[in-house]
Formats: sequence, structure tokens, C-alpha cells
Amino acid sequence: MAIDPRSGFCQQTKTFHSLRPPTPFPPPHQPLSITQFVLSLLHSSTIPTTTTTYLTIPSTAQSLTYSQGIDQIYSLSSSLKNHYSLNNNDVAFILCPPSLHVPILYFSLLYLGVTISPANPLSSDSELAHQIQLCKPKIAFATSQTAHKLPSLPLGTILIDSPEFTSLTHPKPQTTHPQVEVSQSDVAAILYSSGTTGRVKGVALTHRNLITLISGFRHNKAVPDPNQPGPPPVSLLILPLFHVFGFFKSINAFSIGETLVLMEKFDFVDMLKCVEKYRITHMPVSPPLIVAFVKADLTKKYDLSSLKTLGCGGAPLGKEVADALKEKFPHVEIVQGYGLTETGGGGTRTIGPEERRQLASAGRLSENMEAKIVNPETGEALGLGQRGELWLRGPTVMKGYVGDEKATAETLLPDGWLKTGDLCYFDSEGFVYISDRLKELIKYKAYQVPPAELEKLLQSDPEIADAAVIPYPDEEAGQIPMAYVVRKPGSSITEAQIMDSIAKQVAPYKKIRRVAFISAIPKSPAGKILRRELVDHALSGASSKL
Repeated sequence: MAIDPRSGFCQQTKTFHSLRPPTPFPPPHQPLSITQFVLSLLHSSTIPTTTTTYLTIPSTAQSLTYSQGIDQIYSLSSSLKNHYSLNNNDVAFILCPPSLHVPILYFSLLYLGVTISPANPLSSDSELAHQIQLCKPKIAFATSQTAHKLPSLPLGTILIDSPEFTSLTHPKPQTTHPQVEVSQSDVAAILYSSGTTGRVKGVALTHRNLITLISGFRHNKAVPDPNQPGPPPVSLLILPLFHVFGFFKSINAFSIGETLVLMEKFDFVDMLKCVEKYRITHMPVSPPLIVAFVKADLTKKYDLSSLKTLGCGGAPLGKEVADALKEKFPHVEIVQGYGLTETGGGGTRTIGPEERRQLASAGRLSENMEAKIVNPETGEALGLGQRGELWLRGPTVMKGYVGDEKATAETLLPDGWLKTGDLCYFDSEGFVYISDRLKELIKYKAYQVPPAELEKLLQSDPEIADAAVIPYPDEEAGQIPMAYVVRKPGSSITEAQIMDSIAKQVAPYKKIRRVAFISAIPKSPAGKILRRELVDHALSGASSKL
């Protein structure tokens, strides 16, 4: 099998191979939880755990060292095992805003082999009911502000902002670590990802998925070497901990002795203050935030000299914006990447200054990853420079969607290929370029908004005859949901009434933020909404003429 050493492409199999050195992983049959793996990496490093901060919350000035974190993980896992009889493959639903307790809770449950299922605290009651129906939890963890959204569960709901929870995490004398054997093939986490059908899907990621993901980052120097001299890296985490990227960062940080500064609520000025105060070296961002960095004069008021890298993902970054950032902040490198919840956030990324110069690309295939570019109409595998749907295969690809065999079969093929739904192409040096989405998801900031879900809500309104939802470009958010609405005869429903009605039924990031009225929704003979026609009309300013 001849693989082109420049692009990683094999003409014979029409498969792209990673150009990264293969990563050694623990043997797959060795019992090992992601918590045990991460703790072993930390213990094998030279990080001073008693003095290095793992987590800090700027709004409350609370912090936690690595030693304290380790003690709390063991204490909490022991308490949960003894008091609640939590066992392998039980599911814990987690509905908590960012706090020092959340990553400790993740690690403790994962140590016991309990599957964690974190969700957005801003989700509506119907969204949460659907997620709970998918993951079937035995126990929930919430706060006094979010607990009322949850149904009663077999083992109840524990409030992580209560004295009861604090007592569970408090290290006790002569506490023995619970002896639990966790298989790497067990499901570690169920994270939620919107699909093209309009309902969220529960993505099952195994301990093995997470172990191989962290091994790859560490082995190929995509993260700082914890044993190198100098201060530890400090990351500002503005992504929620239930999001695949925030979830991964909270776990990966523990393996390299990184300090995580958690923002409870995003505010641009507060973010700049944090960079200055905590000497932030790295920050994961979305393209709209890079636009804000480029355009805001406020950045001149704060010392941002500690910043070394901005990890950009969630949507393609325009080359003009990247160039403008380099001009304004020449000391900051943009690290681009591409991933999905279904791949644990892994897929492609740039490593090193040379690769990071390819500003329009999402990087090269991650270690141990294979890819195909497939014509979505014919199923034919394509070659270099040809645009088609990106398929990925590798050790970080999910086990499947929980409670949805049909969706799993449509997305994950029996031979391991994951159909991403994104239109991409590879160049002659193995760089991936993302050009469009086959999935019609709207990317609002770092969130995915499924148009079909909003369309169902609109179509259920007695004053609306028909509706379609499209992405509309927005400089701050990337895209916003825009609705085209056909009123029922005699109805005088207004734009404001429609937006208010939907806002009461969905999480804030899913709100419709623009409405245009139309006489009929353009559709194909098969009844499929011709979204592209609506997008073209909206962009040409012709919406009023429809």
C-alpha cells in the first residue's frame, strides 16, 4: 500500500492517513479508567502538586491545588461508592454551571466506572426530558438553582452547592481508595450533540476514546511538556464544562499540570482582566471572539503579553481575520483544529509554527486517524483537492448514539467510518479545508442549533402556516437563526411575537433572532426545504421581495 509521504493519501484505497507519528496506547484489554490514566500521568511528572493550582474561579477567588484535587477525587469516589452504591455503567446526569466541584465530580464518577452525562443548565424542560430519556440516569447532580428542572430519579439528586456534598469531598482519615475495575470499552461520558433530525443525540464516548485522545495530544507535543522548566501553562476556559471541548480541557489539564481559570459567565472585559491578572498563556476561542480581539480598542487597556496561543475551533476562521490578529498581536499564535462531539473533539489540528501559517486550514489529521473524502451523491471516494463529505476513522470515534440505533447506523458504518456531514477537501500537503456543512446546523457562537427543531415549534403555532429556519451571518455570533414564516390567512402575527414565543420554549442560544415573512417556502418535489434559495435571498437583501 503506497502512501504519499507529503499528503498521507493512498491512491489504491482512496484513504488519507495521518502524517503524525503513531501514538502508543495502553493495551486495550488492560482495565483502566480515564481517571486512573490521568492520575498516572500526573504522578509520573515532576509537577509540584502541593503548590500548583489546578482550578481557580475569578469571581469568587476560590482555587484548588492538584494535591487538594487528588484528595477530593479519592474522598468523593469513596463516599459515593459507600453511601450511594454507585456501580460500573450506572449513569449520572449533571446539570451544573462551572465551579471547582464539577471537574472533581467528573473524575470521581469516572473513577468508579459511572457514566457521566453533563447537560446545559440553560436547557428547557422539554430538552432535558429528552436527554434524560436517552441516558436513563440513576442519580443526578445539580445546584439549588437547577435542581427544580429534574425529575425524581432512583438515587435522587445531590446538590453540589450544599453542605452534604462538601462533606462527601472532605478527605477523611484512613480513607481507602475504592477498588473498582473499569474496562476501557465502558462508556465514560454521554455528551449531547445536535443532529440533522432536529433532536439532540447522546454521544457515547468510552474511556478508551478519552485515553487515546489524551495520549495523542501528549505524545505529539500538542500540549506543553509538564517536565520542561518554567511556569506551568495557564488556560482561561470560557467554554462550558458540558461542551465536548470544555469537558476535554478539564480532564486533559490534569494530565499535564495545567492551571485552569474557569469563567462562570462570559464577559469580554472580564476575560481581558483575567488574561492580565492570571497571566493566561492559552485560551480556546471561536472565530467571533477572534473578530472581537481584532476590532476592540479595549485590548489596548490590558496587558495581554502573557498570551501565547489561541486555540480556534467551532467554525472555519477567515484568513483575513487571522492575518489581522497576527498584525495586532504578533506574539500570539493561532492553533486551529476540527473535531466533533462524535470524535471526542479530536480530528485535525495544527502543530508547530510551520503548520500554523496555513491560516485557512483546520490542520492535518490527528495521530492514528484516517479520513476519506466521499461524494455525498454517489458514495465514491475522492482524491486530493476534491470536495466531498469528510469521513473519519480512528480510536477517538464514539461508540454510538445512546438510545438511537437508527441514527447510529446512519452515521457510524460497520467498518468504523464516521460520516461527519461536513464538506471538506485535502491539499497536496495533507491540510484539511472545511468549505461547508452538509448538516444544516446553524453554528451560533460555539453552539449547534438544529433548524428542524425550531421549524417544528414554529409550525405548531396556530397562526403560522409554514416556516423554515436558516443560518444568517452575524459578525459577533458567526451565525444566527433566521426564520422565514408563512402566516395563516387573516393572521397578523408579528416578528416580535414569533421571537418571544420561541424564546420561551428553547435555550437562549437557540432563540430566533431575525424573521422575514414570505408567501410560500421553496421546496423540492420531494418536499425538502430549499434552504440554499432562502439563504441566497437573505444575503442578497431580497427577503422582502419573496
